[in-house]
Amino acid sequence: MRTIDFTPFSRSAIGFDHLFDLLNAQTSESIENYPPYDIVRTGEDTFRINLAVAGFAPPDINITAQQNLLIVSGRKTATEQAHYLYQGISARAFERRFNLADHVEVENATFENGLLQLNLIRRVPEAMKPRRIEISPAGAEPRAEKLLSSAQAA
Repeated sequence: MRTIDFTPFSRSAIGFDHLFDLLNAQTSESIENYPPYDIVRTGEDTFRINLAVAGFAPPDINITAQQNLLIVSGRKTATEQAHYLYQGISARAFERRFNLADHVEVENATFENGLLQLNLIRRVPEAMKPRRIEISPAGAEPRAEKLLSSAQAA
């Protein structure tokens, strides 16, 4: 297991231990390439995950969104047992996990021609966006109180 020492960063980066743990996390299962997928940036704060799920129908697929985690799993419902001479289209069960950044959520999901498309969007709350702080001279009344007192006088 390969780990990276983030000690120099942790001296000045407060609250990033979850990120460091994610970077060091190693899955115990073998790396699986099924089903194949693409991740596309469609805008500054929008993304799309395309999963090729040929042979599956929408009822066979389960999408679960948790905080910072998206799980897409599929299990083929039992059907009539056919005698295959060759089976190139896999219908085995799968589970794909995607780690999501803070404030990234699934906007919608569509299914067409064996391709599952998950549209993601980053919605940062107004309170989390950068804002400019005015500096008042010493002894001056805070600006917000001036506005409030002038509104009450009217």
